[in-house]
Amino acid sequence: MNIAPTLATASAALPPEGAQSALGRPGGGSFTYVRTRIKICGITREQDLDAAVAAGADAVGFVLYPKSPRYVTAERAAELARRLPPFVTPVLLFVNASPADILASTRLIPGATLQFHGDESPEACDAAALVANCPYLRAARIPLGDGAAQFDLVKYAHNFSNARAILLDAHVDGYGGGGKVFNWSLLPPSVNAQLVLSGGLDSANVGDGIAQVRPRCISLAVDISSGVEATDAQGQPLRGIKDPEKINQFVAAVRAADQRLAGTI
Repeated sequence: MNIAPTLATASAALPPEGAQSALGRPGGGSFTYVRTRIKICGITREQDLDAAVAAGADAVGFVLYPKSPRYVTAERAAELARRLPPFVTPVLLFVNASPADILASTRLIPGATLQFHGDESPEACDAAALVANCPYLRAARIPLGDGAAQFDLVKYAHNFSNARAILLDAHVDGYGGGGKVFNWSLLPPSVNAQLVLSGGLDSANVGDGIAQVRPRCISLAVDISSGVEATDAQGQPLRGIKDPEKINQFVAAVRAADQRLAGTI
């Protein structure tokens, strides 16, 4: 027999007033276990997509910016995305693309999230996302060095309040972070937004990045591209070619960081 809960029993099941949620809140505080979401960006090959999925990535990114060394056409991205299992999200990265190109791409790749990495205004992002019926991420280009302290991330997040999250990347020449790390410690202490940390991440530094940035925001995800790429015989990066072992090491480092913040290790 099903018995509807009374007000008293329902109230007893609620957390105490003022208790910290699992996601935390801007400004710090204690944390229960939180699973940091992971995106592997710059996917160009089937085997790299399969390796990302096997490692436990939550999303994979396709760069639809023709000037990028990791560029794929929308048709190629769609071909790759068809390999994705349920609950792994394809993310389409655009740089100052036309609304028509964005719409055409999303029609080829159902269920995609958009990522705007150029000079798009809040109004342009909102309009494109509305027409495509897709959520979007907005990249914030954080200056390197002490300049990071001058970037008003609170205002930026407010201006792009309709974004699913603000993606933090280093400001270098051109678009994209160029594998550079900005100074995480200079970010504002409290940002009322979901953030995605990117820019120069790898398995060696991602734990520190998570520890420094997560207390400053509602929730934190991480995004990596060059940090999991293969190298040639001379040690030079092979852009757009992923290394499965580096992907596995990165995911393991993220999970270890989650456990440290939860106090389980």
